[in-house]
Amino acid sequence: MPLLLLLLFGGLVQRGASTGASQGAGLPHPATEEPPSFRVLQTSSFANYSWAYTQGGGWLGELQTHGWDNVRDTIRFLWPWSRGNFSAVELKNLQSLFALYFHGFAIEVQAFARYFQFEYPFELQMSAGCRLHTGKASESFLNGAYQGSDFLSFQGNSWYPSPGAGSRARKVCEMLNRYQDIKEIVKSLIGYICPQFLAGILEAGKAELGRQVRPEAWLSADPSPGPGRLWLVCHVSGFHPKPVRVTWMRGEQEQRGTRRGDFLPHADGTWYLRATLDVAAREAAGLSCRVKHSSLGGQDMVLHWGGGNSALLTLSGLAAVVTLLALPVVHTCCKKRSSNRKAPAPSPDSPTGTNTPKPRTSGHQLYTPQESWVKNRFLEKLKASLNRLWRR
Repeated sequence: MPLLLLLLFGGLVQRGASTGASQGAGLPHPATEEPPSFRVLQTSSFANYSWAYTQGGGWLGELQTHGWDNVRDTIRFLWPWSRGNFSAVELKNLQSLFALYFHGFAIEVQAFARYFQFEYPFELQMSAGCRLHTGKASESFLNGAYQGSDFLSFQGNSWYPSPGAGSRARKVCEMLNRYQDIKEIVKSLIGYICPQFLAGILEAGKAELGRQVRPEAWLSADPSPGPGRLWLVCHVSGFHPKPVRVTWMRGEQEQRGTRRGDFLPHADGTWYLRATLDVAAREAAGLSCRVKHSSLGGQDMVLHWGGGNSALLTLSGLAAVVTLLALPVVHTCCKKRSSNRKAPAPSPDSPTGTNTPKPRTSGHQLYTPQESWVKNRFLEKLKASLNRLWRR
């Protein structure tokens, strides 16, 4: 199973190796503070012995660069530079390889479900890829999960069950470890080819990845957490790249109670983040929010909580009270007006009850368990597809 993902992954990244791209250990990657990484993610859901649905995609760090269209059996290139220098023929071969893999993976899992003691409904997830470290050798990884829990991994030259994964994981690893040629392919793909592909995509996308957009920031207060207390909020929006540090300060002392929310994306590729602080109202004076971001050129953005904010908070509170008092009046007026109007007769085609979700058909396939494709021509077909991509 995971070996099939890696065979597919090889078809995607080997094109980078054929271009002679360098390892790229010194390439900057300002879009993240972590070492730059590329990974292929797969999620396969199995409702029963005849229903399966798979989603797949490629990710550069936390930015999705590739997707898979289950309806058309085609790769979706989410950025112009995520195509790299692929030729039309190579793209066609890749799409054929993905289609073969996604359809075959479900059939193989269905065939082995009882042997591996997979209990319906279940979900399999896999992540395979590599990271580049400045001045160091690249780091590769492959991890699999069953029902959202760690299941197995590929380390060195072997498959290993995750601690606590039980007999299912042991059986899968025992089977996979029988195929030495597969282990050699996996090791080459994630340990050698992936770093070259990663270096190439970093080079192709450096204009977008290096984009610097200054954040906008403002302060507000959420509803009070209790009598005599304030819930201060520091909003930071519209910044790129993603790494940012937002903290509530008193002088040069960071406040330990600072809580940061999740990063939320904007449609233009920038980000939003908020940092909150619960304080006694009498202690709010003298607090400030400090924002550190690469676009600021080393000059931190500092916003002070003071009298102006208190006045704004008071006006906001009054506006909220007036709105709440006005809502019953508006509701009553609207109700009277609507009662004086005759409701139109419902259209024969219009729904009269609750919405009934339509059955999902896109991307779903009806599979019949068959004998293991690993033991017959499926592996040979994948290898043949890879060979067509590797020959240049």
